[in-house]
Amino acid sequence: MNSRLAGTRVCLFDAYGTLFDVHSAVALLRQRMDDRADALSALWRQKQLEYTWLRSLMKDYVDFETVTADALDFALERFPQDDAVNLRAALLDAYTTLSAYPEVSATLSTLRERGWKLGILSNGTRRWLDAAVAGSDLGALLDDIVTVEPLRFFKPDPAVYQLGCDRMGADASEVCFLSSNAWDVSGASYFGYQAVWINRTAQPRERLGGGPVDEISTLDALPELLPALD
Repeated sequence: MNSRLAGTRVCLFDAYGTLFDVHSAVALLRQRMDDRADALSALWRQKQLEYTWLRSLMKDYVDFETVTADALDFALERFPQDDAVNLRAALLDAYTTLSAYPEVSATLSTLRERGWKLGILSNGTRRWLDAAVAGSDLGALLDDIVTVEPLRFFKPDPAVYQLGCDRMGADASEVCFLSSNAWDVSGASYFGYQAVWINRTAQPRERLGGGPVDEISTLDALPELLPALD
């Protein structure tokens, strides 16, 4: 157990890149794409994140579905594909039911059995998150799905993390927050969450304050970090 997690009783998970593989949409349709499919997927994700940050700073909110479509349009212009109109529609449809990482269901089941309160805290729309959760059969394992839609801005604004506390009925120090996004970990840690970084691709740490209390490569290492609940 990590001693800094001793007071936690709630696990809040980022969705995209943490529970759900953001590159699984392109992987599903790879046979319809040229050899730049991976580059397109990486750029799509990069622009998606950039647009959430920039729109929050500019106070020009559109929902995550629109941000994702705009980012895909940018990536398809950078890496043009045959039959781009139909491919675009297919990729966005695939994004609604991204694949969960293989260890997710078993990890959530273990935590649920041990009495942890579990939720998602995401930039995504409730519509897309409900579809992804249902597609991976995770609904019975979650107490809540919290989205930024009522706030109309994105993480890492502190108000998003406060919304997570409010919805889960917990103080910030009682929340173990899990994300594969190092910038999200920094934001959550600054707010007061006990943040664990799911560093799936062995990236170096960001040069930001508010770092993780622990770092693991997959979620199945999480149960051993957490305290036993009374």
